[in-house]
Amino acid sequence: MPDPRLSRLVLGVTLFRPGPEQVERLCALASAGFAAVIAFDNGGLPAGAAERLARAGVTLLSEGTNLGIAEALNRIAAAAQAAGAGALLLLDQDAEPPGDLAAALLTAQDRLRAAGIPAAVVGPAPAPAPGHKAPAYPPRPGAPGHGDLAPVQFLATSGSLVDLAAFARVGPFRGDFFIDGVELEWCFRAWSLGYGCYQTRAVAIPHRVGGGTIRAFGIAMPRQPLFRMGTYLRNAIYAWRLPHVPLRWKLAQAAYLPLQAGLYWADSGWRPAVLLRLLAAARDGALGRLGPPRDLPRDEPRDLP
Repeated sequence: MPDPRLSRLVLGVTLFRPGPEQVERLCALASAGFAAVIAFDNGGLPAGAAERLARAGVTLLSEGTNLGIAEALNRIAAAAQAAGAGALLLLDQDAEPPGDLAAALLTAQDRLRAAGIPAAVVGPAPAPAPGHKAPAYPPRPGAPGHGDLAPVQFLATSGSLVDLAAFARVGPFRGDFFIDGVELEWCFRAWSLGYGCYQTRAVAIPHRVGGGTIRAFGIAMPRQPLFRMGTYLRNAIYAWRLPHVPLRWKLAQAAYLPLQAGLYWADSGWRPAVLLRLLAAARDGALGRLGPPRDLPRDEPRDLP
């Protein structure tokens, strides 16, 4: 029987070229007892899938093109707020959430409220998926913890429970970041406004980023398409100018980003075109040239079997 607390919670899912299994997984979630299930199609939704999702009770949002993960999350949050929801559980299409994810996060949120700790977002512990590197969430120095609820600098959006009243205060995700670093910037902004980001060890969720892992010299990083790596590099460099991003984080990134870029270039086989794309991304970040990456793949709708 669905947890009655789910009736105060909206589930939001971002879609980009979902496959049949991902569509079916979302259809199954629509019957889990949430107040609503809202999905945003960022392109490539297979023919017939929209009708299948609608029949399952999923509210599907779309602009017919790829607006980026940040704007997709903002549209989902706006729809959840319009529906009167107090909280929003975010997932991406690859997520395979444990059955107790929503209940565990709602319990964590309630505990923080009872302790008088304002939290913008609560998320699960990260777990590695086969062949993928699990993200690590650095602790937030000086912030109060509460039992197994640990204050962290940021959380991945997928698997996280967002307090929509706090979201209204913090503001939307940066649409000009488009895809990478979106959650980092937003969480740093939340902390600067007095709202925390907390991880609970009561539940974990596997994360899949990219198509595997690049490992060398004790460093592990996701193997991603070039446009993703370029956007990550651009946004990370741009974030150095933001006052709410901690100085310690900026200094760490200044040392780490060149290593990541070098490892990515080496993994590509030292291709000159890859190096030029990464250098252009760094230049764009320094100059504040944000928005959709120029080499963003086109939407390619496919048929479901």
